[in-house]
Amino acid sequence: MTSRDPKSLIRIARSNGSQGDAEPLDLGARVRELRKARDWTLEQAATKAGLARSTLSKIENGQMSPTYEALKKLAVGLQISVPQLFTPPQKDQINGRMAVTKSGDGAAHATATYEHELLADTLTKKQMLPYRARVRARSMEEFDGWVRHDGEEFLYVLTGVIRLYTEFYEPVEMRRGDSAYYDASMGHNVISTSDEDATILWVTSLS
Repeated sequence: MTSRDPKSLIRIARSNGSQGDAEPLDLGARVRELRKARDWTLEQAATKAGLARSTLSKIENGQMSPTYEALKKLAVGLQISVPQLFTPPQKDQINGRMAVTKSGDGAAHATATYEHELLADTLTKKQMLPYRARVRARSMEEFDGWVRHDGEEFLYVLTGVIRLYTEFYEPVEMRRGDSAYYDASMGHNVISTSDEDATILWVTSLS
């Protein structure tokens, strides 16, 4: 474990968002769900799909397996793609959600080399982990080896000057407004080269 310990931050973000193995998809139930989400009757959906009402009813009730041509007609009628017919909706999906973090109000996690401030900490089941970091480290010797973890990562310099070290590239000096996007499984560390501690925005993928 390194001084930055990003895996601990990722575990915090994932703690309320774990999901079990996906259940087998019931195509009939999926078609019925899509139809009812549009407030369509069987007749309306069948007309839009160019299918007989009895055919659509049998599909929804699992009494027949639709041909590929019927699936294409269903997809066109429902205004979705064929693969979406076989993609179950995400459980507990919430649309239009938002989290606002006022300056200085993020959850703080300090280490010997960084001071992290987790952003949007109240939002569960996130696909990204955003956090602001104050870079205390001034040399690579302050780290216990490379930081590496799953996913991809985006870095944006807010203030000061940093040097980004990566396992497979030459060190890069970065200033305010500079950014980098990289594979987080590649070893990486950041130090501040300015007199004051630099601050950066980090966004890590969680999926």
